[in-house]
Amino acid sequence: MNMENDSSTMVSHFFLEGLMYTAEHPGLFFLLFLLIYSITVTGNLLILLTVGSDPHLRSPMYHFLGHLSFLDACLSTVTVPKVMAGLLTLDGKVISFHGCAVQLYCFHFLASTECFLYTVMAYDRYLAICQPLHYPVAMNRRVCAGLAGSTWAIGAVHSAIHTSLTFRLLYCGPHHIAYFFCDIPPVLKLACADTTINELVMLANIGVVAAGCLILIIISYVFIVAAVLRIRTAEGRQRAFSTCTAHLTVVLLYYMPPVCIYLQPSSTGAGAGAPAVFYTIITPMLNPFIYTLRNKEVKQALRRLVCRGS
Repeated sequence: MNMENDSSTMVSHFFLEGLMYTAEHPGLFFLLFLLIYSITVTGNLLILLTVGSDPHLRSPMYHFLGHLSFLDACLSTVTVPKVMAGLLTLDGKVISFHGCAVQLYCFHFLASTECFLYTVMAYDRYLAICQPLHYPVAMNRRVCAGLAGSTWAIGAVHSAIHTSLTFRLLYCGPHHIAYFFCDIPPVLKLACADTTINELVMLANIGVVAAGCLILIIISYVFIVAAVLRIRTAEGRQRAFSTCTAHLTVVLLYYMPPVCIYLQPSSTGAGAGAPAVFYTIITPMLNPFIYTLRNKEVKQALRRLVCRGS
């Protein structure tokens, strides 16, 4: 179908149906999401400020942690304010066609960048633990900045592909998105065209990217565990593992929900939003706590920052 010829029948906006059960107590859920969003933004910006200002946190691991904190704050900002607006008024659930495209692009840009960043962070831990003598050269400032910049660039291209494929289709009739934000599976269900190619590309592209990143992370940790087990002292093993457990925890929290969503593109609806809530809203809130509670250096740096502020 030619979108230009049928522009008069195209939808100009979409209606986000939101999350299941939230319509029964909108005020309560508004306050809950406001609290979660406030904690998310404050926690991640605090980590970002700490990493950027403390001279003791100059290693590549903390450089990447700063990027992760910024990504988490932005990822939550893409979805949560719109959810909150929809809880206040019906007009808050309305999103323009172009606004939907922008939200979808920003979400996949940030989410895929975070996926690539987790892989880079695993590689950083591999070099630090398995090749400590080679680490300062292999992960110097230039390499560190290049790896971080590459995750952003690849994420931008990856998202642009999916956004252009999704919104090149004609949307001429239904405009109710059975979801709480504009994502590929629920938007494709409203298209007035065959979406088989889109779904295949989505499964292949996102599947290959996510699986590839996860495989690289697993391989890195196989070598890390083997290296740590060769450390003779219990204190040395504990210290080595402590730098990895936070990263492993957030990787598990990040990867499990998307698998449920994108490997089953037909399973959209109000109930299908539950897994997405976890990695778009809950995980960005938990990450600062995970990295703070599991890392003595970050806790000490936060204390120094608070003491300077007071």
